[in-house]
Amino acid sequence: MSLEDYKDWNIDQVKARYVELKKEFFDLRFQSGTGQLTNYSKIKKVKREIARLLTYARQKGFENVR
Repeated sequence: MSLEDYKDWNIDQVKARYVELKKEFFDLRFQSGTGQLTNYSKIKKVKREIARLLTYARQKGFENVR
């Protein structure tokens, strides 16, 4: 998703997506550590999406997203 895709989201949606992305990131790191991960670029994509989401939250003035 791009930053434009988040433009109409409220704080609850941002928090829910953040939790979802953090869980996905944890799962990918776990799979990487156990040798089960086949697409390593997925880790980079999830990290970037988390950064985009947090950038949007800061721009909107949302606090306590993390």
